[in-house]
Amino acid sequence: MLYGRSVEIGALDEVIARAGHGRGGALVLRGEAGAGKTALLDAAAERIEGMGVLRTGGVESESDLAFAALHQLLWPVTGLLDALPGPQRDAVRAALGHASGGTGDRFLLGAGVLSLLVEAAGPEGLVCVVDDFQWIDRASADALLFAARRLGTERIAMLFAVRGDAPVKGVPSTVDVRGLPEDAAAELLESRHGLPAAPVRRELIKLTGANPLALVEIAARLTPAQLADREPLPDPLPGGARLYGDRVAGLSSPARLVALLAAVETDLEVVLRAAERLASGPEAVAVAFAELEECGLAGASGTGVRFRHPLMRSAVHEAAAPAEVRRVHAALAELTAGDRRAWHLAGAALGQAEPVAVALAEVAGRARDRGGYGAAATALTRAAELTPEPRARAARLKDAAVSAWLAGRPGQAESLLAEAREGAGGDSTLAMEITRLRGRFELNSGNAAEAVRILAAGDSLDMLADAVEAASHVGDTAAVVELGRRATAHPEGFLRDTVAGIGLTLDGDAAGPGLLRRALARADELDDAVGCLWATAAASALGESDLATGMAERAGRVARVSGMAGQLPVVLGFVATADRLAGRLAHSRAVSEEGLALAREAGYENTVAAHLANLAVLAALRGEEESCERQAREALAIALPHRVGLSAGVASYAQAMLELCLGRYASARDRFRGLAVAGPGAGHPTVAWRTMPDLIEAAVGAGDETGARAALSAYERSTEHAVTPESRALLARCRGLAEADEEAFGEALRLHTNPFEAARTALLLGERLRRAQQPGRARAHLRTAWEVFEQAGARPWARRAQEELRAAGEYGSAPSPGVLDALTPQELRIAGLVADGLSSKQIAARLFLSPRTVEYHLYKIYPKLGIGSRTDLARLVVLRKAPVAGDDML
Repeated sequence: MLYGRSVEIGALDEVIARAGHGRGGALVLRGEAGAGKTALLDAAAERIEGMGVLRTGGVESESDLAFAALHQLLWPVTGLLDALPGPQRDAVRAALGHASGGTGDRFLLGAGVLSLLVEAAGPEGLVCVVDDFQWIDRASADALLFAARRLGTERIAMLFAVRGDAPVKGVPSTVDVRGLPEDAAAELLESRHGLPAAPVRRELIKLTGANPLALVEIAARLTPAQLADREPLPDPLPGGARLYGDRVAGLSSPARLVALLAAVETDLEVVLRAAERLASGPEAVAVAFAELEECGLAGASGTGVRFRHPLMRSAVHEAAAPAEVRRVHAALAELTAGDRRAWHLAGAALGQAEPVAVALAEVAGRARDRGGYGAAATALTRAAELTPEPRARAARLKDAAVSAWLAGRPGQAESLLAEAREGAGGDSTLAMEITRLRGRFELNSGNAAEAVRILAAGDSLDMLADAVEAASHVGDTAAVVELGRRATAHPEGFLRDTVAGIGLTLDGDAAGPGLLRRALARADELDDAVGCLWATAAASALGESDLATGMAERAGRVARVSGMAGQLPVVLGFVATADRLAGRLAHSRAVSEEGLALAREAGYENTVAAHLANLAVLAALRGEEESCERQAREALAIALPHRVGLSAGVASYAQAMLELCLGRYASARDRFRGLAVAGPGAGHPTVAWRTMPDLIEAAVGAGDETGARAALSAYERSTEHAVTPESRALLARCRGLAEADEEAFGEALRLHTNPFEAARTALLLGERLRRAQQPGRARAHLRTAWEVFEQAGARPWARRAQEELRAAGEYGSAPSPGVLDALTPQELRIAGLVADGLSSKQIAARLFLSPRTVEYHLYKIYPKLGIGSRTDLARLVVLRKAPVAGDDML
């Protein structure tokens, strides 16, 4: 029976009830040891009706065993694995040790765990109970928290109990389990020991903070006379901070041995066999184990040994001498295999031991292959401690740093890498590997300019490419040019041609565009996301934003199914930008929100800034001033001190775009002009050329014809090598604006392949025709622009088109909302993938969802759109994507 816990029980009941109605969520019970967290979880589980329950708990001795807790939680439902998308299924099977050859992508594994839980939930729902989270192995913790943050529409509740301040990252709902109210504490004491005298009761409650465990255990050690206040209470109270120390001290030597074995190994058979070897035979071990059970310390639980309370395990371990602990680990190492054996060998080691270090490195490799990067980092760090040879030790620290980085722990990664750097000595190859990693870490989470300095020190093509990437993020054109020149010394190939071509093109060298064309000719051969992103960069350097957009979209598709070991948040930044440039504003928002969450989980601060900047631009296009300014400020707060000029430029572009959307042309012109001046401390070159059409539009709107023509000249120079239709369409529109050339507008409309940009051109031409007293010709363009902007959610431009249309003499009703406007961003993404012919399983694999979740969204989509099949949905999406440009608009 629980006393005084109605608030805590109510919170648990509420999250479970919400999950039963399809509003999943997670809750953390946080409190000190003995506060009653486990009792609350037990009570919640017993009250559940109809829903399934899965349980796991952290065990201190298993906290270094990758996926130990996840295996315990999921083994009852592994029969449902075949229902998962292939990549997710394979990742979960590898993590649970049911298969080999995992991708090593922790995001994919997390999505697989979520999908399996959704399958297990079914229509009735599911509750996952996770006790002693502070001791859950890192690999399991990462996967469970990934799922816990994505339960919004699932019939799943996840309940965590954690001691003290141990973090449960990303689960905001927390209930603090503190000491009992005084009346409840008195009830508890009376139920266990009879009601102590009032002075004794008050003193016990005061000295224990009304901690339930401390109250019960300490009162059990008091004499009847002390409880009745006939004798004074002992000072200090028995037990104190270690409630079970005296109980452990009172054990016989054989019982203490068995208890210590159980404290470092949970398998009952292994514990008993080791005890028989170290004690005097099976009879003595049986007597010793019975002693543990009789005194209430521990007992058998299925095939394991379970202490009545985790503090009892701690008390046993703390009471043992270091030599005895090593002796016990050595005995257990002889009876175990795989990861358990390696960790027992490490526990038995005295000083450095290369064979043990090798065993732990193998443990790390297995964990890494299954996506358990946190566990791999822990194993490699311990392996380094045991490694006698300095160069090998530095190499293992370097590998540990990589695993920590991929586990989303950049601070730990940097510390490990600094230690590795100190030990690398005269090994130039290892030193260069460490240098490259330092640069990559800086680029993801630190100072991008420092990343350029670090990476530029290398001569390999890979390091030069990394340095160019970093310099591109900074906006350091001179560095990109110099690095591109250095890349020409390397043999011909896709990466070399791209890196060299970008540098030469920026330097005005006629050989540069040819190299980029040769690289892009190999684009069809690319099968990895990184290669697709370099193709994106090549197309951007040529000024072909439409080709760059297509390559970024391809990178996203590849990244979602190939397992990029943590790099997905970075790739999604390019995908979100591509969607925005294509006018798919809702899709871009959904991708950026997903990427932002993943980047925060991974600790990639600079990628966080990139997604925030893109969201700020989208808010500007929707006319949401407060959101735009807030997200731009948040992005700039990261990007400026980290010298990430690209994200800072996009965030500033969002602020300028907001002014343009709201018709504040002079202010917009001034902001865009600041972005168009590329160089250190000014704008970013990529942002500069991409925003030139907006600068020209703002300058014309402000009546600055001279400024518009100057900007047009700059834009012509920056796109002189661009040949794709959309790049030529944008240039034609700019000429139409700056030179008041109606034929140029017509050419732009014929060339446009981007419906959103075509609508912008149609609006500008319609405005000119209306003001030239040609309302009849203007209305067709304005009507088309209005419809496209309404469908895209670009409200300021939609209002502008509507007002111009009325001024042109059309007073008809507003266009019908786009057939897909009723859908959420997530539903839009699913609808788009349905139109591409993907099954629910394939969509789930792409979006890190479960197939059931995809079907749930489709169940909501059909009635919203008044349709009943995938075929109907695909037809609507195809119509939505159809270009609006064409000769009939002229």
